[in-house]
Amino acid sequence: MKRICLIITAIIFSSQAIAATAFSLYGLTCEFEANPIGVETTTPRFSWKCNRPERGYVQSAYQIMAYEAGKVIWDSGKVKSEESILIPYSGTALKSFGHYEWKVRAWDEKGRASRWSEVQRFSMGILSESDWQGAEWIALENDRPEEYIFPGYHGLGIAQKMLGDKKNGFYQLPQFRRSFQVKKNVKHADAFVAGLGQFDFFLNGKKAGDHFLDPGWTLFSKEALYVTFDVTKMLEPGENVLGMMLGNGFYNIPNERYFKLTLSLGAPKMKMLLRIEYSDGTVENIISDEHWRTAPSPITFSSIYGGEDYDSRKEIAGWNGKGFNDENWSHALPTEYPGKLISSRSTPLTFRSVTPVVRKYRNNSGWLYDLGQNASGIVRICVKSDKAGEIILRPAELLNSDSTVNQSASGQPYYFKYTTDGRGIVTWQPQFSYYGFRYVQVEGAVPSGEENPSGLPEIISLCGIHTCNSAPEAGTFSCSKPLFNQIYELIDWAMRSNMASVLTDCPHREKLGWLEQAHLTQYSLQYRYDLSRMYEKIMHDMSVSQRDDGCIPTIAPEYVRFVEGFEDTPEWGSAFIISAWYAYQFYGEWHDKMRVEERWGKIFAEGFHSIKLHRHGNSSRN
Repeated sequence: MKRICLIITAIIFSSQAIAATAFSLYGLTCEFEANPIGVETTTPRFSWKCNRPERGYVQSAYQIMAYEAGKVIWDSGKVKSEESILIPYSGTALKSFGHYEWKVRAWDEKGRASRWSEVQRFSMGILSESDWQGAEWIALENDRPEEYIFPGYHGLGIAQKMLGDKKNGFYQLPQFRRSFQVKKNVKHADAFVAGLGQFDFFLNGKKAGDHFLDPGWTLFSKEALYVTFDVTKMLEPGENVLGMMLGNGFYNIPNERYFKLTLSLGAPKMKMLLRIEYSDGTVENIISDEHWRTAPSPITFSSIYGGEDYDSRKEIAGWNGKGFNDENWSHALPTEYPGKLISSRSTPLTFRSVTPVVRKYRNNSGWLYDLGQNASGIVRICVKSDKAGEIILRPAELLNSDSTVNQSASGQPYYFKYTTDGRGIVTWQPQFSYYGFRYVQVEGAVPSGEENPSGLPEIISLCGIHTCNSAPEAGTFSCSKPLFNQIYELIDWAMRSNMASVLTDCPHREKLGWLEQAHLTQYSLQYRYDLSRMYEKIMHDMSVSQRDDGCIPTIAPEYVRFVEGFEDTPEWGSAFIISAWYAYQFYGEWHDKMRVEERWGKIFAEGFHSIKLHRHGNSSRN
């Protein structure tokens, strides 16, 4: 009996020791993101989760410590609180470009402390215009104010009535380069990049990040986003080269091929600051100015609605790499952009998955490739050619009776065009446009291995790349009934295909942020995806698009004003309250009245706060 008691006692003490050891914190976030960069608020908010195997756990207190270069800049002390979501920083004032660390520990209901969490990081963005260090907006060619159209013209009929046969929004698509030297050991290097309408940013010939269609779509007449990249590991001793390519996006929409809107705010342009902090404490700033060199890029047509053309004969080998002679390039033109620049904090678009071809066969117009899955995205081809030739790629969701593609319900004509240069095998994919499709009709080329009496370029491989917002998974579903699982997957493909930098109604014909779907689908979407950062942007888009009379329009950003009952109607505009309420319930966002007032105005803050008081009595939290 004594032996049994000793064993039981040992088990009890062992269990308590394991429980104490397992009491830890995880899932740490700052502003809803792990280790964020480009934070602009000077009171960033910290959140964490608790790992505790024992049941009935209740946090009784917490302590947060924050550091800069190893020095404590905030010690919250032991705070008696059950709160573990969105705890605001309250230490030494944070500065532009600052790199900071933080950690947290908690106490349980019995006063036992957890281990300190792993150290997390966050870095600041650009807090004032002067911190841009004189960086300028630069372009390949000057704006043509006589072509400005904003808000946009809706539809072909209105555009033809206003413009006639005049072509509008046709600017050359630029590429920029700038070389510089790194002569010392680099401690941190951050690039703050803005490009209108869309950009790809390169360093030493490699694209920075894995984003698609940077920056997010905003009301460009008022503001644009800059994107922060940590490029510390991309820099090399000696010569380094910055490169940029621009597309039109929603900033400039040419009135050719299919276009839902005709809109133009000027020529594509960019602004950037590369801030290099060396180990010896010195700082070097590389800014966009007239010292950059520029030339037309091989992208000869760019439209968010009509597609993209790329002429490989216009490629300039090594343009964004070391040792390139750019003396024949033009100096960049300083230009203006009147809007405000703010940090991009929403989850970016990325390439989610690659879809291989299920089958291919000849039709009356060329070759049809079936990907077996309808989704938003682009096409990637690997092609072999020994002479110049134009390849047309027509994506579509539907087929005609003769197995040719049908774009009648999704906006036509839309296509990608790639012109080969005869240099052998190359791989290409569009950079600044996307579509919703399952099928791809290839014209001007044949699949490798098929009869080719005309010597057309050969398609070695073709695949679809699913593009969507990178909001992480929040929940999953599966059951024993295959039909329900298939329905779940079908919904996932549909929802992700409409998650761009706004929640779109479709990934082809409109691509607009209709606000009714922002609140109608939100409650269910939040069970599937973590949309905390995305709804932060959606709410901001509504705020910026709100008119002087208080009206929240039906789309945000409001690129065009719809008539016939779609301009001012509560089914859409009520998203300003409903979406904020749902986000508050799920994420605890907007519980701070002063913070809400700062972002979206006093009237909204007071109204939303009164709703919370009504729903929760005197409690300010759900």
